Amino acid sequence: MTIIRSLLLGTAIMMAGAAQADAPVTLDIKRLTLEMAYQIAHATLEACRAEGVNVAVTVVDRGGHPQVVLRDTLAMDLTLEISKQKAYTAMSFNAPLSDMEDRFTKPFQVGKVQGIVFSAGGLPIHVAGSIVGGVGVSGAPSGELDERCAAAGIDSVQFELEMG
Repeated sequence: MTIIRSLLLGTAIMMAGAAQADAPVTLDIKRLTLEMAYQIAHATLEACRAEGVNVAVTVVDRGGHPQVVLRDTLAMDLTLEISKQKAYTAMSFNAPLSDMEDRFTKPFQVGKVQGIVFSAGGLPIHVAGSIVGGVGVSGAPSGELDERCAAAGIDSVQFELEMG
C-alpha cells in the first residue's frame, strides 16, 4: 500500500511540474514611481487644504511600504500613524475603507489585527486594473472628507497612470 501511495504521489508531482512548465518564471508587476506617489500625496493634501483642514497623507506601494508621507503644518502627530494604517488597509483589501467600516465588528476578527484600521479615509490605487498601492488620509473632521481628499489625489493623476 505504501509503494502505491508513493507512486501516486510521485506521478502527481511530475504532472504538476509538467503543467507548470509553460508557466512564466517571472512576473511583470506595475509599481508607482516616487514622483507619481508624491503627486498623489501632494494633490490629496491640497484637496484637504481647500476644505480648510490640515491632514496627514500616506501613499504606500503594493507591498504596503510607505513611499510618501506628508503631514500638514497643524495636523496632529497621531494622524501620521492613522494615515499609514488606512493606506495599508485599503491596499491590502483592495477596497475603499468606507465600504468596509462595518465589516469586522466581532471580537477576534481580522479587524482586530494590529496595523490595520477600518474607517473611511483610505483608497486603493489602480493602474489598468492592477493594484499598485494605497493612499490614506487622517485629520479631517470625518472619514468621508478624508476619503474625498484621497479620491481627489488619485483623480489628479489617473489619466497619467492609465496612459503610462
